[in-house]
Amino acid sequence: MSKLKLSYFDVHGGRGEPARLALHIGGIAFEDHRIPRDQWMAAKPQMPLLAIPVLEVDGYQLTQSNTINRYVGRLAGLYPENAWQAALCDEVMDALEDVANKLVATFFMADVEKKTAREALVKGPLPLYLKRLEACLQQRGGQYFADDRLTVADLKVFVWIRQLLSGVLDHIPTDLVGREAPLLVEHFERVNNHPKLKAYYAARPA
Repeated sequence: MSKLKLSYFDVHGGRGEPARLALHIGGIAFEDHRIPRDQWMAAKPQMPLLAIPVLEVDGYQLTQSNTINRYVGRLAGLYPENAWQAALCDEVMDALEDVANKLVATFFMADVEKKTAREALVKGPLPLYLKRLEACLQQRGGQYFADDRLTVADLKVFVWIRQLLSGVLDHIPTDLVGREAPLLVEHFERVNNHPKLKAYYAARPA
């Protein structure tokens, strides 16, 4: 068995969380290297692209969150073997990267600029992506995004919806998902009720 070390911020959420969840669900041993934000600048030069998450596999560093998700998804049995179903899984994960980039761009703005930028997201891009993801879910049976079962695509959607519902993002209403894409709230609850996810978050309170 390979020795795995996943480096990401010490937070519930973000680009590193789906891989953590996949490894936990799969019962795969790994070093969960959580970097406090106040230690990030010291750790940053050690990362190949000066960014995280980074997955170390037997000493080799792997970058790019969706690449990591696919790799750990295969290890955990949470990534489709069928080429078409794998493409459907990838489509959802890549779409979430697109919308995540729009949100991340607002993180370090001054308060007034951030408010304006996030209100613009609420009026356009966020509803667009929410509705498109809901449509994908409906087209694929209404339960999961690929392969008629839980995959890393579902985990990535779960992490994003969890963030939108939590209220941690100023100027983004917590009822936005329910108003624009109620099936995604149902999907969130479905994934959230997975026994191993419930145990994961119970053991790691925010």
